Amino acid sequence: MNDNDDQLCLIRGLRDKQCYPHTVKSVRVIETHISWILLAGKFAYKIKKAVDLGFLNYTRLAARKHYCAEEIRLNRRTASALYLEVVAIGGSTDAPQIGAQPAIEYAVKMRRFPAHALLDRSLVRGELLPRHIDRLSAAVAGFHAALPGVADARYGTAATIRAATLQNFGQMRTLLRDDAGRVLLASSQRATEDEFAARATLFASRRARGFVRECHGDLHLGNIALIGDQPIPFDGIEFNPALRWIDVMSEVAFTMMDLLHRGRPDYAWRFLNGYLETTGDYAGIAVLRFYLAYRAAVRAKVSAIRSAQPGIAVRAGADALRACRSYLALAQHCLHESHPVLIITHGLPGSGKTTFAQYLVEQMGAIRLRSDVERKRLHGLQAGERSRGDIYGAAATERTYARLHELAREILQAGHVVIVDAAFLNRAEREQFRRLAHNLSVPFAIASLHAPDPALRQRIEQRRHDASEADVAVLEKLQTLQQPLSSEERAWSVRFTTAQAPDSRANAQAWRKLEMLLSAG
Repeated sequence: MNDNDDQLCLIRGLRDKQCYPHTVKSVRVIETHISWILLAGKFAYKIKKAVDLGFLNYTRLAARKHYCAEEIRLNRRTASALYLEVVAIGGSTDAPQIGAQPAIEYAVKMRRFPAHALLDRSLVRGELLPRHIDRLSAAVAGFHAALPGVADARYGTAATIRAATLQNFGQMRTLLRDDAGRVLLASSQRATEDEFAARATLFASRRARGFVRECHGDLHLGNIALIGDQPIPFDGIEFNPALRWIDVMSEVAFTMMDLLHRGRPDYAWRFLNGYLETTGDYAGIAVLRFYLAYRAAVRAKVSAIRSAQPGIAVRAGADALRACRSYLALAQHCLHESHPVLIITHGLPGSGKTTFAQYLVEQMGAIRLRSDVERKRLHGLQAGERSRGDIYGAAATERTYARLHELAREILQAGHVVIVDAAFLNRAEREQFRRLAHNLSVPFAIASLHAPDPALRQRIEQRRHDASEADVAVLEKLQTLQQPLSSEERAWSVRFTTAQAPDSRANAQAWRKLEMLLSAG
């Protein structure tokens, strides 16, 4: 059975609760552009549509069975408790039976979870919190770290990336029939191809360095569930290896793009920075803009396909087309958004540098480089690990600032805002970064952070599981060694009090000066 009418008949038959070998009070059907999901009791059954969309081909029953097995294998990597088994569906199309033979269809059997657990819905309700974003970034980073690099010559090359990109636009071209839609599509394609051409050598070098791995492939918020307060990715791509054997930054860009499209740039940049601080893959920033646009085009294509599928309601089709256009507009915005800025922090331990830098990350759409994290990475340590030996001596500190300088240069050259979260108590260290901004002709500012001495001591004593190892003794030593900002430095520095929140009224004048410095660059 591979005919669309037969499958529609089967889905109607599976609405009967007697089809299932377990207790079912009612059956609910969810339809996507490539599948049906039947929610029956404690379980969900996913059946693949007998369609050929170019990027997938489910027209043969044997293929659908194979891809059901692949779906189980791949998704157990991130959601082992949800993915149970492949089940046969026997009987007839109008009187089907789950688990019967011979099989006329196959389904992926999953443990059901409440629909409100999906991250896209949690976000709408205001229940997706910063800690969930942090846990998601850590989970994705851990997942990627465990994956081997690509060995198959067919996947992850610049040629395959370009082919997938052109396929997106080619399929949309047959579906967008209005003039405005076609103009938007054409301009988005031109901008994407220009960015691809500028980054083609980077795609090849990242593949050679092992950044192409067998990823999830479809990591938007609708494919992540909040279970036990932990974000769990599920429903990864099984139907086309080329779409999951991808650069890890393409995967990160999908989640980030989805958050941007849903109006949460603060969460988008928080997610990205959490991932980068865990993995250290700052070189991936150079291809981020392309992958953000590529992922927006993928969602635009999915929306366009859905709008044209048989049986879709008129209003739903119109909504899908509007979504398609909004994704294309976001793709263009991502490609054209370039405003490099360099901000360094300045302050004693406990002065609130990291909290302040996190606030800037989310408000400005920035990349944070944290000295405490990069210092430990240089010595083979995770951020939360305690140091062994002397990693805070003069030589280690010089090496740390040199690494921060190198990373800041790369990210600025890629067109992004950079915040270097470090003490910068030495004038020579500050001057090194001012010269970097001058040489690259980008705006520069020093965010000088201050808190009363009792607050500094209290914060240091209350730290738990932080990358910084500075204690009160270190604070007292640095108070005597710090080199204050010179009169020349004060011209491009801004003094913030961290006794109150960064956006408090007490800092209003400081924000105005910072905006002036960054716009004058």
